[in-house]
Amino acid sequence: MTTPVLTFFNNKGGVGKTSLVYHLAWMLAGMGHRVLACDLDPQANLTSAFLDENKLDTLWNDPAVPPGSTVFSCVAPLTEVGDICPPVLQEILPNLQLIAGDLQLAGFEDQLSGEWPAALGTENLYRPFRILSAFWTIMQMGAKQMGASVILADVGPNLGAINRSALIATDYVVVPLAADLFSLQGMRNLGPTLRRWRSGWEDRKKQYTQGKFPLPTGAMDTIGYVVQQHSVRLDRPVKAYDRWINKIPAEYAVSIVGYTNRVAPIAPQLDPLCLAELKHYRSLVPMAQENRKPIFNLTSADGAIGSHATAVAKAADDFRELARKIEIKARLIRPTQVD
Repeated sequence: MTTPVLTFFNNKGGVGKTSLVYHLAWMLAGMGHRVLACDLDPQANLTSAFLDENKLDTLWNDPAVPPGSTVFSCVAPLTEVGDICPPVLQEILPNLQLIAGDLQLAGFEDQLSGEWPAALGTENLYRPFRILSAFWTIMQMGAKQMGASVILADVGPNLGAINRSALIATDYVVVPLAADLFSLQGMRNLGPTLRRWRSGWEDRKKQYTQGKFPLPTGAMDTIGYVVQQHSVRLDRPVKAYDRWINKIPAEYAVSIVGYTNRVAPIAPQLDPLCLAELKHYRSLVPMAQENRKPIFNLTSADGAIGSHATAVAKAADDFRELARKIEIKARLIRPTQVD
């Protein structure tokens, strides 16, 4: 049995995607899940949120670091004649661990691009499929090591070959959005791309009859969207914000889900496809970054007093509610339900 992979994906940047993955990983771990976070963004922002600069310097530059300590070092043997290297997990908590990202992962893009058409061949398909499914294999290896109940993957904001292979590895997709024109336009690219990738992977799997190793299903089931206010400018009129945010339900239904005759709600708050509308919690972000913890774990010792303490409690409620919705949508088994 494989561990479900939940990927947070939008081809538009600046929507708070990495922060969302980071906070949900902590929240789900706090609710008792065993969580594996995987940083598949060549910018490695999720990794830098979890690990300090000294640890990053060691991971990326120390030749004594064991193979598999970053996602790139796991796939690097595939660029020559070797096979996948099992991941060395970074422990954040006993039930929250990380497959660290690596800026060198960008160099794997060309390899993935070349193997996509090769996987439609009629012979010697072992290597194309091994490379295309490498991210899924690495994540499943890591999940088995720690007994993870869910894998959360962070990816970059683009529609390139790295993200295609990340989405092939994905069971469930959450789309983070901002209330702006760019997010609406981005959905018009994202939805058709996901459908094309899903269909393309199905075509390729039909070619793979050797059965020497398992492949991901590539389900890419879009389970909802999260509206975040990370890109909202303080000087922007409320009417302008409402104008864009109230267009999201209809655009998501048509572009991402593919509905053609659904009457969309007039606002995300009324949309069952909206998982959450999250505040920025702007005043808490620097405090959380300085203390290397999620905003809802800040305490008075960290400086969260007065109105900050109230905001911390509200953030905890917001992320807990979001995590519970994700549990339902992604069919995650609550730890108390495990026999």
